Amino acid sequence: MNKLVKTAQLYSSTPEYLAPLFESAEYPWEMLPKLKQYIIDLIERGIEGYTLIADGVLVGENVKIYPTATIEGPTIIGSGCEVRPGAFIRGSVITGEGCVIGNSSELKNCILLDKVQIPHYNYVGDSVLGNRAHTGAGTICSNLRSDGKPVVIHGEEDYATGLRKVGGILADGADVGCGSVINPGTVIGKNTTVYPLTSLRGVYPADCIVKATYNVVKRK
Repeated sequence: MNKLVKTAQLYSSTPEYLAPLFESAEYPWEMLPKLKQYIIDLIERGIEGYTLIADGVLVGENVKIYPTATIEGPTIIGSGCEVRPGAFIRGSVITGEGCVIGNSSELKNCILLDKVQIPHYNYVGDSVLGNRAHTGAGTICSNLRSDGKPVVIHGEEDYATGLRKVGGILADGADVGCGSVINPGTVIGKNTTVYPLTSLRGVYPADCIVKATYNVVKRK
Protein backbone atom coordinates (compact mmCIF):
# COMPACT_ATOMS: atom_id res chain seq x y z
CA MET A 1 0.00 0.00 0.00
CA ASN A 2 1.59 3.22 -1.18
CA LYS A 3 1.91 5.99 1.39
CA LEU A 4 1.48 9.02 -0.86
CA VAL A 5 2.30 12.49 0.45
CA LYS A 6 2.65 14.82 -2.54
CA THR A 7 0.05 17.53 -3.07
CA ALA A 8 -0.95 16.33 -6.54
CA GLN A 9 -1.45 12.78 -5.21
CA LEU A 10 -3.76 13.81 -2.37
CA TYR A 11 -6.02 16.43 -3.99
CA SER A 12 -7.80 16.01 -7.32
CA SER A 13 -9.23 19.52 -7.62
CA THR A 14 -9.16 22.94 -5.96
CA PRO A 15 -11.23 26.12 -6.17
CA GLU A 16 -9.88 28.45 -8.84
CA TYR A 17 -8.68 30.97 -6.25
CA LEU A 18 -6.62 28.28 -4.48
CA ALA A 19 -5.10 26.64 -7.56
CA PRO A 20 -1.91 28.79 -7.67
CA LEU A 21 -1.14 27.99 -4.03
CA PHE A 22 -1.55 24.24 -4.52
CA GLU A 23 0.40 24.24 -7.77
CA SER A 24 3.32 25.94 -6.03
CA ALA A 25 3.67 23.27 -3.35
CA GLU A 26 5.14 19.82 -3.98
CA TYR A 27 4.05 18.82 -0.47
CA PRO A 28 0.92 20.16 1.29
CA TRP A 29 2.69 21.42 4.41
CA GLU A 30 4.74 23.78 2.21
CA MET A 31 1.59 25.91 1.82
CA LEU A 32 1.19 26.60 5.54
CA PRO A 33 3.85 29.33 5.97
CA LYS A 34 2.56 31.11 2.84
CA LEU A 35 -1.10 30.96 3.75
CA LYS A 36 -1.62 34.22 5.65
CA GLN A 37 -0.05 36.42 2.96
CA TYR A 38 -1.81 34.48 0.19
CA ILE A 39 -5.19 35.17 1.81
CA ILE A 40 -4.34 38.85 2.36
CA ASP A 41 -3.41 39.23 -1.31
CA LEU A 42 -6.62 37.50 -2.41
CA ILE A 43 -8.73 39.78 -0.24
CA GLU A 44 -7.01 42.85 -1.68
CA ARG A 45 -7.68 41.67 -5.24
CA GLY A 46 -11.17 40.43 -4.46
CA ILE A 47 -13.06 37.39 -5.73
CA GLU A 48 -16.05 37.81 -8.01
CA GLY A 49 -19.30 37.40 -6.08
CA TYR A 50 -17.57 37.63 -2.68
CA THR A 51 -18.28 40.32 -0.08
CA LEU A 52 -16.08 41.84 2.62
CA ILE A 53 -18.22 41.57 5.78
CA ALA A 54 -15.54 42.76 8.22
CA ASP A 55 -11.93 43.85 8.16
CA GLY A 56 -10.04 40.98 6.57
CA VAL A 57 -13.07 38.67 6.28
CA LEU A 58 -14.29 37.86 2.77
CA VAL A 59 -17.28 35.57 2.22
CA GLY A 60 -18.96 34.05 -0.80
CA GLU A 61 -22.64 33.85 -1.68
CA ASN A 62 -25.21 32.05 0.48
CA VAL A 63 -22.94 31.73 3.49
CA LYS A 64 -24.73 31.15 6.80
CA ILE A 65 -22.91 32.50 9.84
CA TYR A 66 -24.59 32.15 13.23
CA PRO A 67 -24.51 35.23 15.49
CA THR A 68 -22.34 33.59 18.16
CA ALA A 69 -19.58 32.57 15.73
CA THR A 70 -16.33 34.57 15.84
CA ILE A 71 -14.30 35.13 12.67
CA GLU A 72 -10.96 36.93 12.70
CA GLY A 73 -9.09 37.93 9.55
CA PRO A 74 -7.50 37.24 7.27
CA THR A 75 -10.15 34.67 6.38
CA ILE A 76 -12.03 33.68 3.24
CA ILE A 77 -15.19 31.59 3.55
CA GLY A 78 -16.38 29.94 0.34
CA SER A 79 -19.89 30.11 -1.09
CA GLY A 80 -22.55 27.93 0.50
CA CYS A 81 -20.62 27.36 3.72
CA GLU A 82 -22.18 27.21 7.17
CA VAL A 83 -20.42 28.53 10.29
CA ARG A 84 -22.31 27.21 13.28
CA PRO A 85 -22.81 28.61 16.82
CA GLY A 86 -19.70 29.12 18.90
CA ALA A 87 -17.26 28.45 16.06
CA PHE A 88 -13.97 30.34 16.44
CA ILE A 89 -12.02 31.09 13.28
CA ARG A 90 -8.72 32.60 14.41
CA GLY A 91 -7.47 33.83 11.04
CA SER A 92 -5.35 32.58 8.15
CA VAL A 93 -8.22 30.28 7.16
CA ILE A 94 -9.53 29.73 3.65
CA THR A 95 -12.28 27.37 2.53
CA GLY A 96 -13.83 26.09 -0.64
CA GLU A 97 -17.57 25.84 -1.19
CA GLY A 98 -20.20 24.01 0.83
CA CYS A 99 -18.17 23.46 3.99
CA VAL A 100 -19.56 23.01 7.51
CA ILE A 101 -17.62 24.57 10.38
CA GLY A 102 -19.33 23.16 13.39
CA ASN A 103 -20.46 24.34 16.78
CA SER A 104 -17.62 25.11 19.19
CA SER A 105 -15.01 24.20 16.58
CA GLU A 106 -11.76 26.17 16.35
CA LEU A 107 -9.70 26.79 13.21
CA LYS A 108 -6.42 28.59 12.52
CA ASN A 109 -3.97 28.66 9.63
CA CYS A 110 -5.70 25.96 7.62
CA ILE A 111 -7.18 25.14 4.24
CA LEU A 112 -10.52 23.42 3.69
CA LEU A 113 -11.37 22.40 0.14
CA ASP A 114 -14.94 21.89 -1.13
CA LYS A 115 -17.58 20.21 1.05
CA VAL A 116 -15.34 19.61 4.06
CA GLN A 117 -17.27 18.88 7.25
CA ILE A 118 -15.85 19.56 10.71
CA PRO A 119 -19.26 19.65 12.35
CA HIS A 120 -18.87 19.26 16.14
CA TYR A 121 -16.26 20.31 18.71
CA ASN A 122 -13.24 20.01 16.41
CA TYR A 123 -9.84 21.71 16.44
CA VAL A 124 -8.12 22.19 13.08
CA GLY A 125 -4.83 24.05 13.16
CA ASP A 126 -2.03 24.25 10.58
CA SER A 127 -3.80 21.64 8.49
CA VAL A 128 -5.02 20.92 4.96
CA LEU A 129 -8.33 19.09 4.50
CA GLY A 130 -9.27 17.78 1.07
CA ASN A 131 -12.55 17.72 -0.82
CA ARG A 132 -15.35 15.98 1.13
CA ALA A 133 -13.04 15.26 4.07
CA HIS A 134 -14.90 14.75 7.34
CA THR A 135 -13.94 14.67 11.00
CA GLY A 136 -16.29 13.21 13.59
CA ALA A 137 -17.31 14.95 16.79
CA GLY A 138 -14.42 15.82 19.06
CA THR A 139 -11.67 14.96 16.58
CA ILE A 140 -8.54 17.06 17.09
CA CYS A 141 -5.78 17.98 14.63
CA SER A 142 -2.87 18.29 17.04
CA ASN A 143 -0.30 20.62 15.51
CA LEU A 144 2.54 20.86 18.04
CA ARG A 145 4.94 18.18 19.23
CA SER A 146 5.26 17.81 23.00
CA ASP A 147 8.99 18.63 22.73
CA GLY A 148 8.36 21.66 20.49
CA LYS A 149 10.75 20.40 17.80
CA PRO A 150 10.01 20.76 14.05
CA VAL A 151 7.51 18.24 12.74
CA VAL A 152 8.74 15.28 10.69
CA ILE A 153 6.35 13.37 8.41
CA HIS A 154 7.03 9.64 8.86
CA GLY A 155 6.02 7.80 5.69
CA GLU A 156 7.93 5.41 3.45
CA GLU A 157 10.71 7.90 4.13
CA ASP A 158 11.00 10.75 6.62
CA TYR A 159 10.12 14.26 5.43
CA ALA A 160 11.56 17.06 7.54
CA THR A 161 9.06 19.92 7.27
CA GLY A 162 11.22 22.47 9.09
CA LEU A 163 7.98 23.72 10.66
CA ARG A 164 7.25 23.82 14.37
CA LYS A 165 3.52 23.47 13.74
CA VAL A 166 1.92 21.02 11.29
CA GLY A 167 -1.44 19.44 12.02
CA GLY A 168 -3.38 16.98 9.88
CA ILE A 169 -3.03 16.48 6.13
CA LEU A 170 -6.27 14.85 4.98
CA ALA A 171 -6.67 13.85 1.35
CA ASP A 172 -9.93 13.98 -0.62
CA GLY A 173 -12.63 11.85 0.96
CA ALA A 174 -10.75 11.08 4.19
CA ASP A 175 -13.18 10.32 7.03
CA VAL A 176 -12.00 10.31 10.65
CA GLY A 177 -14.21 8.89 13.39
CA CYS A 178 -15.35 10.64 16.56
CA GLY A 179 -12.91 11.39 19.35
CA SER A 180 -9.78 10.69 17.33
CA VAL A 181 -6.47 12.53 17.68
CA ILE A 182 -4.59 13.35 14.50
CA ASN A 183 -1.03 13.73 15.78
CA PRO A 184 1.27 16.39 14.29
CA GLY A 185 2.20 15.71 10.68
CA THR A 186 -0.22 12.82 10.09
CA VAL A 187 -1.24 12.23 6.46
CA ILE A 188 -4.48 10.35 5.70
CA GLY A 189 -4.90 9.10 2.14
CA LYS A 190 -7.78 9.47 -0.29
CA ASN A 191 -11.06 7.83 0.74
CA THR A 192 -9.54 6.27 3.85
CA THR A 193 -11.83 5.75 6.84
CA VAL A 194 -10.65 5.85 10.45
CA TYR A 195 -12.42 4.14 13.34
CA PRO A 196 -13.47 6.33 16.31
CA LEU A 197 -11.10 6.95 19.23
CA THR A 198 -7.98 6.33 17.17
CA SER A 199 -4.64 8.03 17.80
CA LEU A 200 -3.26 8.64 14.32
CA ARG A 201 0.40 9.12 13.45
CA GLY A 202 2.48 8.76 10.31
CA VAL A 203 1.16 8.30 6.76
CA TYR A 204 -1.90 6.19 5.96
CA PRO A 205 -2.50 4.87 2.41
CA ALA A 206 -5.52 5.62 0.23
CA ASP A 207 -8.66 3.46 0.13
CA CYS A 208 -8.06 1.83 3.51
CA ILE A 209 -9.79 1.31 6.84
CA VAL A 210 -7.77 2.29 9.90
CA LYS A 211 -9.04 0.15 12.79
CA ALA A 212 -6.33 1.26 15.22
CA THR A 213 -3.08 3.24 15.09
CA TYR A 214 -1.12 0.45 13.38
CA ASN A 215 -4.00 -1.78 12.21
CA VAL A 216 -4.71 -0.79 8.61
CA VAL A 217 -6.56 -2.93 6.07
CA LYS A 218 -7.27 -2.36 2.40
CA ARG A 219 -10.89 -1.50 1.67
CA LYS A 220 -12.59 -4.35 -0.22
